[in-house]
Amino acid sequence: MLKDITLGQYFPGKSLIHRLDARVKIILSILYLVIVFTIQNFWGYALLLLFTIAIIKISTVPIKFVAKGIKPLLFFIVLTAILNVFMTAGTPIWSFWILTVTYEGLEYAVLMILRIVFLVLGTSMLTYTTSPIALTDGIEQLLKPFSKIGVPAHELAMMMTIALRFIPTLLEETDKIMKAQTARGADFESGNLMERAKALIPLLVPLFISAFRRADELAIAMECRCYRGGENRTRLNEPKASIIDFWAIITFVFMQAAIILLNFVR
Repeated sequence: MLKDITLGQYFPGKSLIHRLDARVKIILSILYLVIVFTIQNFWGYALLLLFTIAIIKISTVPIKFVAKGIKPLLFFIVLTAILNVFMTAGTPIWSFWILTVTYEGLEYAVLMILRIVFLVLGTSMLTYTTSPIALTDGIEQLLKPFSKIGVPAHELAMMMTIALRFIPTLLEETDKIMKAQTARGADFESGNLMERAKALIPLLVPLFISAFRRADELAIAMECRCYRGGENRTRLNEPKASIIDFWAIITFVFMQAAIILLNFVR
């Protein structure tokens, strides 16, 4: 299950999506999330699905790799669907004891599932196609105007990127520790929920030790490279928007307009 979590992983490539400016991709990713919450019917989600598939195809990221990131959320998705099916008032379809399934509940459950899936896909494509260095520079450039009111743009960008980058690293470390303890007789699979939770306690101690050790090693490596924060810091490659970024923004605007129009379709 831990290997299925792909958040924070970068898939190297030279596609059009990879070549987009990191700042543009961050802004478009935020707009993508806003679009997901503005859709009010299945026509809008159908258009967004076609658009998302087109992005995945252009990015050359394998669809299996993208779909793999949804697998860890299956329990949460199923739970959300069940709660919406049985707790939404409306036209009854089926009833048993205190449980009632309504037409509105089914419709809202499907919409919520689609919303969660698209939220995962939208955020994942940003990290799949943007290197950690480019992501840091993009976040810093977007936060730079706020530095005039005391916001530490570089430090915030660095912390966010390091946290995002270390997610797959810590997951890999957790998987190794679990396998090592399983080889020594530990059991993480059998028992009820409380027993499984107690079995994870011995896993947390070595995981925290490993996390602090990696943080210390990273700090030492940054000090050895004379890192002193973002003040007077220069870059080898300054981020520059190109004609590709312009057309990406135009395409996104047209898709947003089409989805707004489809919201009036019943």
